[in-house]
Amino acid sequence: MPQQISEIEELAVSGTYLLKPRLFPDDRGMFLVPFTQPEFKAATGRPLEIAQVNTSLTRRGVIRGLHVVSLPGQGRYFNCAHGAIQHIVVDTRVGSPTFGRYTSVELSAENRFALFVSEGLAAGFTSITDDATVWYMCTSLYEPNDTVIINPMDGDLDLPWPGDDFVLSDQDRTAPTLKEAAELELLPSYADCRARYAELGGDRTSAVRS
Repeated sequence: MPQQISEIEELAVSGTYLLKPRLFPDDRGMFLVPFTQPEFKAATGRPLEIAQVNTSLTRRGVIRGLHVVSLPGQGRYFNCAHGAIQHIVVDTRVGSPTFGRYTSVELSAENRFALFVSEGLAAGFTSITDDATVWYMCTSLYEPNDTVIINPMDGDLDLPWPGDDFVLSDQDRTAPTLKEAAELELLPSYADCRARYAELGGDRTSAVRS
């Protein structure tokens, strides 16, 4: 099969991958393949087994997240089909060399980038257009009791959310800070996450392809 993803890059928070598909425009419009199993596995060392696909419509100024799923966790593959979002991933793996650090990328219907967030990492996004449609593939089914929420306005994290006057759900607004969640032992350990990645076949120190 011809190469469909032109670049797959592991970002500053390990286990976070930015995927840039090849675009095929013509007089009818455009075609692209946002995901192929062989290319994903070659870059990350693991397959992406999908249990659930979610879609959200998000208005400008709304922040969704930060959410992380308790181990065995949930890998998530994000794509913005309409509009644009600023997506932030925070390392919530206790003991990780980059614990508490974040990476931020723009996903849009224009750039067509995709973002994969490995198990043990917290993810959240905000719309930077009037509205945005985001779909994301998940490696496990949604279980409310397994979701750990970190307050996206955590002053210590000081995340670069664009804009002001944000709209948050009650559960996100009242969620603990990263420090509080760690003290409450709500977060996964880096060692346990590494073990989980090894089970999945993707425990790598680096996996960057272009």
